[in-house]
Amino acid sequence: MDLTLFVWRQKGPKDPGKLQEYKAKNISPDMSFLEMLDEVNEELVMEGKETIVFDHDCREGICGTCSQVINGIPHGGQERTTVCQLHMRKFKDGDTIYIEPWRAKAFPIVKDLIVDRSALDRIIQAGGYMSNHTGGAADANAILIPKPAAEMAMDAAECIGCGACVAACPNGSAMLFTAAKVTQLAMLPQGRIEAAQRVCVMTDAMLKEGFGNCTNHYECQAVCPKGIKVSFIAKLNREFIKAQLPL
Repeated sequence: MDLTLFVWRQKGPKDPGKLQEYKAKNISPDMSFLEMLDEVNEELVMEGKETIVFDHDCREGICGTCSQVINGIPHGGQERTTVCQLHMRKFKDGDTIYIEPWRAKAFPIVKDLIVDRSALDRIIQAGGYMSNHTGGAADANAILIPKPAAEMAMDAAECIGCGACVAACPNGSAMLFTAAKVTQLAMLPQGRIEAAQRVCVMTDAMLKEGFGNCTNHYECQAVCPKGIKVSFIAKLNREFIKAQLPL
C-alpha cells in the first residue's frame, strides 16, 4: 500500500503548528497504525530529517497513550479500538490520511502528536481514591457486594484515561472520564464513606482544569476504546445531587 499522510507538526506548546505531507510507501495491510508511523520515521531518519513525535507504550490497547485523531476521529473510528490496535487493512491503497493530536484546552500540545494529559491525573488526585487502614488483607467474604453493583463498578473501572472522550466532545468535556472514576468507587461499600466529598472535589477539579460541560452529544461514548457508557454520567449527576442534600 502507498499512502499520503498529512501529519500535524508542532515544535512546542507556544509554537505555531501545521500539517505536513509525507509519503508512506510499501505499507503492509497487516501493520498496525503505529508500525506504519515507525516505517515513516525510519525513512525520515535515513533522509536526515526530524522524526514524527508520537506517544505509545504497551501497543496492546491497555494504556491509551497512543492518542491521535485520525481523519477527524480520535483513535481512528474503529469501534473499541485504540490507535495501536488499528490496522492498515482498514485503509485502501492510495488513501490520504490526516493525523492530528487531541484538541482540547485542557490538553496543551507538547510536540507534534503528543499532548499533556496530566489534567486527568489531577482529577484523580483530587478525590479518585478511598481511604483504608493498611494491614493484612481482609477476608474476601467480609463485605458482601451485590453482583450488579460489582459488575457496574468493574465496567466503570475499564476506563483507561486515554482522553479520547475529551478530544471527541465539541465542548472538550471530561465528564465521561470523571463519571467512570466516580462510579467505580461509588458502587462499592468501601467507597461510600467518602462518596459525597469525592464527587464534589473531582467535579470541581474538572472545571478548574478547563474542561467543558456535557451537553449530551454522545461523541464520548462513540469513540471510547473501552465502551464506557454515558449512563455513568447520569450516575455522577445523581451522586452530585445527593452530596448537596442536607443530612
